Amino acid sequence: QVQLVESGGGLVQPGGSLRLSCAASGTIFSINAMAWYRQAPGKERELVARITSGGSTNYADSVKGRFTISRDNVKNTVYLQMNSLKPEDTAVYYCYTNVRPDYRNVDRSYWGQGTQVTVSS
Repeated sequence: QVQLVESGGGLVQPGGSLRLSCAASGTIFSINAMAWYRQAPGKERELVARITSGGSTNYADSVKGRFTISRDNVKNTVYLQMNSLKPEDTAVYYCYTNVRPDYRNVDRSYWGQGTQVTVSS
């Protein structure tokens, strides 16, 4: 079992910044990828940013240039720095990881419980 603990959500004004953190713990042989997803009311969950074990990153078009995903391999923690926030960024943000628990050739995915980000004046 792998646990994902998220922190950093809250209420910010348009144009403000917020930094989300997600720490993975438990039985982990290797981490294939970590990512942030978000889900706004009435909408489907969407990928916001992703970082692989090799350090490559992917971003949704709507957040490119404003959000930055980073990783601390020692702490098994992923971060999402969010700048120039807009009201449309309001959503529940979920941490995600795909890991290999042991030597077997089987990967597993885990989700955090989500943290609310609200952008409003």
